[in-house]
Amino acid sequence: MWALREESVMTLTPAYGRDYKSKALAIKDFDAGKDFVANTYNHEGYITKSELLEMNIHEVNIRYKKLTMVVVHKF
Repeated sequence: MWALREESVMTLTPAYGRDYKSKALAIKDFDAGKDFVANTYNHEGYITKSELLEMNIHEVNIRYKKLTMVVVHKF
């Protein structure tokens, strides 16, 4: 189970070796429910948009372009 502080910002990275050349492609896969790796201060593991919605989280940072770029996605 995920334990997040209210002020925590969850940063996601593509799972299973995926990478994205644009923020639009990263957001498209996130919105489609593909797995991402969640990187928080106390946990790392796979997570999807639906699981974040269950936790009442509506904003994430998604890393893309070989982890050199970040898009803030509100959903």
